[in-house]
Amino acid sequence: MTARIPGHPEITRAGPPGPHWTLDEEARPRRLGTPPQEGEFVRPLTRRQVEDRMGELGALLSRTSSCDPGIRAPSNQDSGTAFRKRLAGLVRRPGFELLVAEEVGAAGEKVISACAYGFPVSGDGTWWRGLDGYLPEVLSRLTPSGKLFAIGDILVERRVRTQDQSRDWNLARRLQKRLLADHAGALGVTLADRADADTYRALLSWGWRRLPTTASRPSRFDSRCLLVLD
Repeated sequence: MTARIPGHPEITRAGPPGPHWTLDEEARPRRLGTPPQEGEFVRPLTRRQVEDRMGELGALLSRTSSCDPGIRAPSNQDSGTAFRKRLAGLVRRPGFELLVAEEVGAAGEKVISACAYGFPVSGDGTWWRGLDGYLPEVLSRLTPSGKLFAIGDILVERRVRTQDQSRDWNLARRLQKRLLADHAGALGVTLADRADADTYRALLSWGWRRLPTTASRPSRFDSRCLLVLD
């Protein structure tokens, strides 16, 4: 997911991010026809909280992912296990942030209904999933300054993928906007799996777009493509 920077013709900057929901948002019962923010609020988890709620996050992945494009699990490991293992490593990266959306369950408990996470891509040679192979030069130049932010996953229920995708209060849009707003001036990027058409279409509906084919090195036959967010 991407923002754009002045001074680069290929990458034009959209307007400033709109207001995002603060930590004191209160979850209220969902009423028919009301926007999603009426029933769900967004907040970050600390590293310890991520570790404590890893089981819930793995269950969320199983419940929301159509094909889980980012995970290449070994044959003896299901996608939920692979996801938790990968997340346990990523959470230690400098600048890592994971946001959850929570709603109030039937017994009054808070239940994770969505999450998104990401981290700044540094220029120290540590890359995310081979991301450097997909970055055009104009984006690679941002890594030393920490102005490139990789969003690893946006896990949301199917209704968020298929309903009101263009609305600012769409839960996926709120999550990705909040991640980038918390890293002011950063350009967001993500890799999409061409085989997961459902997720690819959802990302496009939330404002993501592909760079021109001449801007990145992989051929059109490559299994993944780079997406950016305005």
